[in-house]
Amino acid sequence: MPLRTTSPSVQLIIESVTGVDTDLLVIPVFEGEKVAEALPSIDKATRGEAGRAMSSGEIKGRLYELFVTPADGECRAKRIAIAGGGKAGDFDLERLRKLASAAALAARTRRVGRVAFMLRGPLAGADAVQAVTEGLVLAAFSVDQYKTGERIGPPPADLAVVVAGSDGADRRALERAVERGQILGDSSNLARGFANEPSNVLTPRVFAERATEISKAAGVRVEVLDENEIARLNMGLLLGVARGSVEPPRLIVMHHEPAGAPKAPVLGLVGKGITFDTGGISIKPAEGMERMKDDMAGGAAVVCAMRAISLLKAPIRVVGIVPTTENMPGGRAMKPGDVLTGASGKTVEVINTDAEGRLILGDGLWYAQQLGATHLIDVATLTGACVVGLGKVVSGLFGRPDSWRDTVQQVAQRAGDRCWPLPLYDEYFDQIKSEIADMINSGGRAGGACTAAIFLKEFAGTLPWAHLDIAGTAWAEETKPYQPKGPIGIAVRTLAELPFTYERW
Repeated sequence: MPLRTTSPSVQLIIESVTGVDTDLLVIPVFEGEKVAEALPSIDKATRGEAGRAMSSGEIKGRLYELFVTPADGECRAKRIAIAGGGKAGDFDLERLRKLASAAALAARTRRVGRVAFMLRGPLAGADAVQAVTEGLVLAAFSVDQYKTGERIGPPPADLAVVVAGSDGADRRALERAVERGQILGDSSNLARGFANEPSNVLTPRVFAERATEISKAAGVRVEVLDENEIARLNMGLLLGVARGSVEPPRLIVMHHEPAGAPKAPVLGLVGKGITFDTGGISIKPAEGMERMKDDMAGGAAVVCAMRAISLLKAPIRVVGIVPTTENMPGGRAMKPGDVLTGASGKTVEVINTDAEGRLILGDGLWYAQQLGATHLIDVATLTGACVVGLGKVVSGLFGRPDSWRDTVQQVAQRAGDRCWPLPLYDEYFDQIKSEIADMINSGGRAGGACTAAIFLKEFAGTLPWAHLDIAGTAWAEETKPYQPKGPIGIAVRTLAELPFTYERW
């Protein structure tokens, strides 16, 4: 069954707080606020219940607190939800996005059919409206596609962002922000759906077929190279990883080519598409191996970002490359000690077959350059070392020059994909020197995320290049108010927003 977006459309409503016709009206309140003074109409509409709850300490405006109470006839909403926004001084777009998502997820548990989120507080304008829209849409994703019933209720049928007042010019800007947030939220949910699929369903061929469907529907030109075409390109790194599997590899190639786009820059996106990773001959421990179905989260991010880039009409050319294969310990699998030759001509001695992601990305980065990319960024669930170093709350970011790396970080932070720069010193290459080849594919435990990045740098040529290691951030290990346990859709919004900053590159 092909992946499809399931989220309802979000509407923009310009209306007073008491004039919104909905089942549940969500209103952010911040620590230290007195509802009776800050929102007298809401306090009146709840017959003083909202004010009493705040003054009694039942709720204090702490982040993600939720107090739901019926509204009287003077307010068109059936119920009012007071949503804690935390300290107003700490409230940013990421907290706003998460608060909207938390409110919509809470509405699902209450089987609410219509939800409206009132924009108020220190943030306003198009950016805030977009963030709320993204949050509402992200809450529509379900990990229960293989269950016979939902653990929580279905997504609300009607979602809305409410702004108290706006002139005509502002309204059009806000409507565009809703459209943008809808596309980015839908695309993130599609990527989450990819990562949630079991590997017996999402094989490399099926991944390529679904990527083709999604791309063509969005106006993206796409081609899929099979194992014979991959061999003709001399992609020995991708083919080496694929050797152990009965499932043949694929190379998904996507082109966004807007009319009138300049010849340069051309953004090249490369995503790791390992649909299941056993570790190969250097096999992983059994515990937790089932999670390796999400080792294609970077590839899913690229596919779904290309969808968003096209629908958002990004003004520059963008190329998306996803090498996809399984990493299995079959009779023909690559072995420690083997030497592979990439399409770039560089040779790699395989030390650890579980360091396979960097191999397929090496061929992908080379091919992006052959297609004219002038700026590169790759995304991959690459190293456990990055998880050890940064935990599961922030992705690792590498890149050169510093100006390109910093641009990626700024876009990612704004998009809600937190990342942190890590060093890329030349000395790290000493750890991946080989006695018989250009390099080895694993530098050992010390600085593992850094040596993996320095390996990829060898395939980026002299172009501006960045690498996002999302090993710790692609999957939520526990449920949060704004995020159920499961795939996150990391990096989709970052990649999709990046082309719109090209004048700063």
